[in-house]
Amino acid sequence: MGLATLLAAAVLAVSPAAYLESNQQRDGGFAEPGSSSSPGLTAWALLGLRAAGRPSAAAYDYLVAHEPDLRTATDIELAVLAEGATGGVSEPLYEKLVALGRPDGRIGPAINSTAWGVLALAQTGRVPRPRVSYLLRQQQHSGGWGWIAGARTDSNDTAAVIQALRAEGIRGRPITRGLAYLRRLRNPDGGFELTSGRGSDAQSTAWAIQAFVSAGAGPPAGAFRYLASLRQPDGSYRYSRRYAATPVWVTSQVLPALLRKPFPLR
Repeated sequence: MGLATLLAAAVLAVSPAAYLESNQQRDGGFAEPGSSSSPGLTAWALLGLRAAGRPSAAAYDYLVAHEPDLRTATDIELAVLAEGATGGVSEPLYEKLVALGRPDGRIGPAINSTAWGVLALAQTGRVPRPRVSYLLRQQQHSGGWGWIAGARTDSNDTAAVIQALRAEGIRGRPITRGLAYLRRLRNPDGGFELTSGRGSDAQSTAWAIQAFVSAGAGPPAGAFRYLASLRQPDGSYRYSRRYAATPVWVTSQVLPALLRKPFPLR
């Protein structure tokens, strides 16, 4: 075996999960290099590690202890998703999630908070399950969804809504239209972009992969190759070929997609 082959094997031996674990702090939470732990980043890292089947008890304990720090609907929903995938959702946090429901079918103030709310409730496995009529009504002519009613559609929110609809058993035209919209945001490099003209990035590509997998469709060819092109020697992932930023967050979101595991995690 030549030196180049040995070096390549050494690079690949550093897994994304190992990279995430290397950024766990003494308090059990996760932080970007040089920063302090935060509940939001810890929830993302927890989801990535759970998708990879890695131990996460300390991160779970950190997240439960910092539930009072959660302020927005999406913060609460992300924490429920992470706790539900790990050791079970605490009752106070579950009650906060339920309280976000609105008479028009929204969960929280927006489309994205409703999608995340549906995913969070599905992750808990509790009944009654949410209705998804609000999400279906918000699908735009393009087939995609924006973050709030009337906003420009984007790949990330569209992928989140597709996963939420699939979690509730929705099939057919809303899903096929959503996937067709995502395909239009795929670039020649194999990656997906947030909106037209922005260029491919790791997180948009990961979200798109999860959406296709949740719908039982194979992700378009090249998506995984694009992600592979962003992998760093330390196991982390670049945001894009041009930019390297927030590697813990990016890697946390890429990891479930690499493993073909959509939300809610099973």
